[in-house]
Amino acid sequence: MQLSKASITAGPHFNRWLVPPAALAVHLSIGMAYGFSVFWKPLGAALVDASGKPLATCAAGASTFTEKLSGTSHALFATDCNWTQFDLGWMYTLFFVLLGCSAALWGGWLEKAGPRKAGLVATLCWCGGLLISALGVYQHQLWMLWLGSGFIGGIGLGLGYISPVSTLIKWFPDRRGMATGMAIMGFGGGAMIGSPLATKLMNHFATPTEAGVWQTFVVLALIYLVFMTLGSLGYRVPAADWTPAGWTPPPPKEHRLMATRHVHLSNAHKTPQFWLLWLILCMNVSAGIGVIGAAAPMLQETFGGTLIHKPNLGFADIKLSEIDTAAAAAVGAGFVGFISLFNIFGRIAWASASDKLGRRFTYFVFFVLGAILYCTGYYVAEQHFLGLFILVFCVIASMYGGGFATIPAYLADLFGTQFVGAIHGRLLTAWSTAGILGPVIVNYMHDVRLESQIAYADIYGPIFLTLAALLGIGFIANLLVTPVADKYFMSDEALAALQAAEKNTDATDHTNRVTSPTSLATTPKWLVALAWVSVGVPISYGIWMTIQKAWALFT
Repeated sequence: MQLSKASITAGPHFNRWLVPPAALAVHLSIGMAYGFSVFWKPLGAALVDASGKPLATCAAGASTFTEKLSGTSHALFATDCNWTQFDLGWMYTLFFVLLGCSAALWGGWLEKAGPRKAGLVATLCWCGGLLISALGVYQHQLWMLWLGSGFIGGIGLGLGYISPVSTLIKWFPDRRGMATGMAIMGFGGGAMIGSPLATKLMNHFATPTEAGVWQTFVVLALIYLVFMTLGSLGYRVPAADWTPAGWTPPPPKEHRLMATRHVHLSNAHKTPQFWLLWLILCMNVSAGIGVIGAAAPMLQETFGGTLIHKPNLGFADIKLSEIDTAAAAAVGAGFVGFISLFNIFGRIAWASASDKLGRRFTYFVFFVLGAILYCTGYYVAEQHFLGLFILVFCVIASMYGGGFATIPAYLADLFGTQFVGAIHGRLLTAWSTAGILGPVIVNYMHDVRLESQIAYADIYGPIFLTLAALLGIGFIANLLVTPVADKYFMSDEALAALQAAEKNTDATDHTNRVTSPTSLATTPKWLVALAWVSVGVPISYGIWMTIQKAWALFT
């Protein structure tokens, strides 16, 4: 198996449309990180007594790392009590903290090793982490879940997320936004496929005394192992002098922010443009992730009985019947489903649009339109316009996803493509920061206003205005973005020396891309079609399952 970057350089007849489905196969697999909440309730009731009743929880959430008052067990090591959602939720935090950190730490290695080797390492980390977590569930050891899926799996997330980015940008210099949007759409869609699949698997494996979670982890690990391995092996990189047939780079005067040279990884963070883009991504994500994470309770608390055709009832102010509670929960799940769809398709739609609009203008749209929509959300929440409220937050979700997909192309425009994967990896620390900042703002303001006995329907208005202010900060940062100064770019001689060194990195690789039969072979059309069907079928399944859930909004 040839893994070095030099050995996977494609010949002139390779079909570049084989690379996006390879990237989708990887991103659809690791995107299940978004859907891990489906395991919280089954894991929270994993231990039962002889009558099938769940055992008590280990301790209050804040006591996860400390001894219980009634004994000496720690939640991390206890085998005689169930885990709280607080205990399990740390896996979700570890996912996205480790994603940003690992992408930043090993992004430089990825550029040297190539996407195929990085993709396979990500496969081992993500799937191996799931297997360790399966063992942790089987033995009821919380620390193994944190270590397996949270820590090791989080490293796999970071490497898997950035592994195709620079490759796709180099294959599609004429459609940078569209190319990265297709792959990053997969990360957003992973939970759309994985969550209903995991639910079906748990139902299949469940018994009166077991939730079927560890078996589900094992099956998912095997499925993802196949998809991620095939996707990683499908990665190919273009030759340094390759360009799409008939395409000519636009004149610099027409695109002031589109660099024709390359900034070295060691210089990228020294530029003000890097930190402006860091702030841009952080503000865009912070403003979106907080409300997306609280979408279902936000809708239920704001509209109460209106959701179940009983407008005189307040959802949280009174004790609803079991039937009403289930109906409201179904509507909340439908709202989350709609947001998921807009989040996913916003990634490909907005990123593709940025190829025409320009990356800077696209972010201006995100910040201006987003702020207007948050202010509109404040008004429609007060007036109880349910349909308009749903529309507002679906569009916000689309721009949240679009921000993720557009940022790699923005980086390539400013810093060139030579190190864009590694630079993108470092920039993802903004995501890790936003993953803490956004939810903290939303949840803190929610709880403070709730303690002040503000009516549930009026809780979120000031929160929306605060998030609009975050977008205002992003607008200012985007306004300050200018072309990178000449002193930060590599000289032509330095670039040529670097590319020559890359060709000689693997001394054992004697593959010559010009004379190799595989390099000269034309990619079969059936292979390209098969690759797209392989990722298209699970995506269609996920969309159908999500639409079924979202239909509750209309019934």
